[in-house]
Amino acid sequence: MRGFADDDDNKGPLRGRGVSPGIKIVAIAIVSVVLMMVDNAHDALAPVRGTLAIAMQPIQIAAEMPGDVADYLGRYFNRGELIEDNEALNRRVLLLRARLQRLAALEAENERIRALLASASSLDQNVLIARVLSVTPDPYRHRIKLNKGSADGVFKGQALIDANGIMGQVTDVTPLDSRAILITDANHGIPVEINRTGLQTIAQGTGRSNELRLPFLANNADVRNGDLLVSSGLGGRYPAGYPVGRVQNVDHKPGDEFLDVVAEPAAHLNRGREVLLVWTSDTGAKAEKANDEKPSADTADAADGANRADAGSDDR
Repeated sequence: MRGFADDDDNKGPLRGRGVSPGIKIVAIAIVSVVLMMVDNAHDALAPVRGTLAIAMQPIQIAAEMPGDVADYLGRYFNRGELIEDNEALNRRVLLLRARLQRLAALEAENERIRALLASASSLDQNVLIARVLSVTPDPYRHRIKLNKGSADGVFKGQALIDANGIMGQVTDVTPLDSRAILITDANHGIPVEINRTGLQTIAQGTGRSNELRLPFLANNADVRNGDLLVSSGLGGRYPAGYPVGRVQNVDHKPGDEFLDVVAEPAAHLNRGREVLLVWTSDTGAKAEKANDEKPSADTADAADGANRADAGSDDR
């Protein structure tokens, strides 16, 4: 009887033991693999995944909340640093905008220089590019100062042009720079001819940068709006055939002997900082004659010093 009792006691624990953990893990793995294969083949578990994602959203938000709070507090307490960074970025943007404006100015300057060079390549004469250093502030005196002087071969009376037409002529020269008068100066006149008819006259400056007048045309002269005025070459100051302006208005006043003719200069007198100094065959001969009349090399330095002193006194 005792032995039978012992057998019953030994069978009791075996009967309540159940499935081992290892078998459960294997079973779960097999089920997972099967579900993944089914989902991959038919996408059958998509609704289940969506439901689980919605159900897990509060838990995900709660899990991310400490990091978000820490990030917010970090930005709040570093506000001063952020303000400094923002100011530094604003200064950087301002500097870059200023540089961009300078690049735009350089691009425009390059375009003007290319136009001058294109104009120079079509000329038979020698030319020299000069830069405008300053402009006379007097609104009625249209004078400019150039960065080329007698050391570069510039001489008094030399013509100035741009890519569009005649600008003026040199009036004073020093070894290092020169001064020129523009054709719109009230004290300047240039011999011109009407390109359509060949009629010759004088175009005078008015003190306005966009206006020339032709005061010596008879009341019956053949001149029309739009007529091109070119230099006639008379007087030897300006080379012949260069555009000077274009007629804008012709006024026939009854009883007057002369027409009231207004023209617009062809050159861009108040735009750009570069000009062309022109050597023609006539002006080249005059320049050579002037060079021959210069003092000897032994006294050249003394003469240059005197010129600089005179230029300085004029500037003062």
